[in-house]
Amino acid sequence: MTKISFASHPFLLGFEQLDRLVERTAKTGNEGYPPYNIEQSSDNIYRITLAVAGFREDDLSITLENAQLVIRGRQVDDDEGRVFLHRGIAARQFQRSFVLAEGVEVGGASMENGLLHVDLQRSVPDAVVQTINIEKK
Repeated sequence: MTKISFASHPFLLGFEQLDRLVERTAKTGNEGYPPYNIEQSSDNIYRITLAVAGFREDDLSITLENAQLVIRGRQVDDDEGRVFLHRGIAARQFQRSFVLAEGVEVGGASMENGLLHVDLQRSVPDAVVQTINIEKK
């Protein structure tokens, strides 16, 4: 069976990278930890909120890697001298990735009540109309 993608349509020229992006995003694991929200507060402002209860700011890292926002969490397991009768809260690692569109920039990050907020803003370029001259041969 031949794989057909939208980038192979004859009217969509130069969209191969977008096609690869869609493919990569579809292959991303669907693990549900940590849970997150994505909010849009205006046409160009977004906020990603992750529930990171038990994590300190030092346990979290936020990086931008090839237009991909990557949020990692790694807790230090300091069980020395502690005896648990029940352990339902485990020190757990995570990695969440979000693919950002061209022009979307990270505005900042903050922690509040066990929630990590990452603010994003899309810079909207001015509309440009370009006239192409036809060469005479």
